[in-house]
Amino acid sequence: MATMSQLWTNTGSALATLMFIYTIFKQWFPHFGDHLEPFFQRVFGRFYPYIQITFYEYNGEHFKRSEAYMGIQSYLSKDSSARAKKLKANIIKGSKALVLSMDDKEEITDSFEDITVWWQSKKEGSRRQSFSFYSETDEKRYYMLRFHRRDREVIIGRYLEHVMKEGKTIEFKNRERKLYSNTPGQSHGNQTKWSHVTFEHPATFDTLAMEEKKKEEIKSDLIKFSKSKDYYKKIGKAWKRGYLLFGPPGTGKSTMIAAMANFLEYDVYDLELTTVKDNTHLRRLLIETSAKSIIVIEDIDCSLNLTGQRKKKEEEEEDGDEKSAIEKKMMKNEGENKESKVTLSGLLNFIDGLWSACGGERIIVFTTNFVDKLDPALIRKGRMDKHIEMSYCCFEAFKVLAKNYLDVEESELFEEIKRLLEVEVKMTPADVGENLLPKSEGEEAETCLKRLIEALKEEKEEAKRKVEEEAKLKKEEEEEKKKKKKEKKAEIEAEKEKKKNKAEENGEEEH
Repeated sequence: MATMSQLWTNTGSALATLMFIYTIFKQWFPHFGDHLEPFFQRVFGRFYPYIQITFYEYNGEHFKRSEAYMGIQSYLSKDSSARAKKLKANIIKGSKALVLSMDDKEEITDSFEDITVWWQSKKEGSRRQSFSFYSETDEKRYYMLRFHRRDREVIIGRYLEHVMKEGKTIEFKNRERKLYSNTPGQSHGNQTKWSHVTFEHPATFDTLAMEEKKKEEIKSDLIKFSKSKDYYKKIGKAWKRGYLLFGPPGTGKSTMIAAMANFLEYDVYDLELTTVKDNTHLRRLLIETSAKSIIVIEDIDCSLNLTGQRKKKEEEEEDGDEKSAIEKKMMKNEGENKESKVTLSGLLNFIDGLWSACGGERIIVFTTNFVDKLDPALIRKGRMDKHIEMSYCCFEAFKVLAKNYLDVEESELFEEIKRLLEVEVKMTPADVGENLLPKSEGEEAETCLKRLIEALKEEKEEAKRKVEEEAKLKKEEEEEKKKKKKEKKAEIEAEKEKKKNKAEENGEEEH
């Protein structure tokens, strides 16, 4: 056994010496070295049990960074900071944090299915100099993966796929999230394009003024969706989900969208329909959205006249006098915005037509203050899969706001506030928050709570006054109806009497 070990040691030393001599020889006699290189590679390959794979930072035209290199860099960053002795920090465009990676000539190990591999960060100088419009770097950086030849099938078949998948996941978590809007582009004429800013909205489900049970239900639904790629493929549906948020103004619909985006770490696309030229342009905007995003159309009942497109012209004329102020305003807006030719059919195809399957992992959110004004086809299940009512502030939601605004969890004033909110007063979370907001630097929490109580009492009196006025108005209308009915009856009686007298007069004349 000792003899065999000594034999391998001597063989290794001989190979190392041979490679050293070959390197010196190649440096002084490069042309001869090129001819001898295949021979040395064959000899060395017979005894060297490891395989090496090189991943260069740049390949292809115009020095576009290799996606494989960036994926490996992200994957190794999770271990580099803990294992490597020499690190380098990079600020990558679109990333929200520094990316730590191995410095040149550093090496770390990684394990996969009980197999050990070695990653090394290297660089080499450029061997040729040539003039090019695109300046060529003097150094080429690359990662080198080394593993035993017996593990070739596992490494090439599964490990590299694992590295790319994990690397993309880490890139996604480290990316700087964006808020997109479709605004007219100067270079696109009447077309529009997506522009973006950094998405920095602080809303979370913890700060959202809503019942805890309802929040947990929504969070569970979002988690289920984000992990259901294979399930959606199995049932033959595009990987998307629709949410309809409806309720009075000030109930937190926009805040809910921000909380959803922060919870899933998705980008947000705020789609303004009135700037979209036609259905074709709407599809183009959809194609340009990325996966892991929320596409939002706020106040869809006011964006375009999508509420009555299924009515016949005669029906629209018949009920024209009965249209609400909101509908008339929408009709006016449509007239002013004649360039937009987006139809209800085009919007339906945008949500769940063939084009909606381009890409995946998207959430589409509609918000509205008047859900009954929308066409049923637009909000049916399968398009808007989950309907969420954003209602007035309840006591549980108030406690969230009190914690957020005043850092108060208990107070003697809570009982009165609870009685007012749950029994007597309807107030939106926005109005409750405004009353809780300290109006001066030294204002105490108790003062803010008392101000809320006064506002709730005023709201109660205002609501009572409105009820009394409505009751009075209703009574007056009923009395007016009775009066008109009585007058009408009197007119009919008078007409009958008049006809009777005329008939009697005619009878006397005949005699």
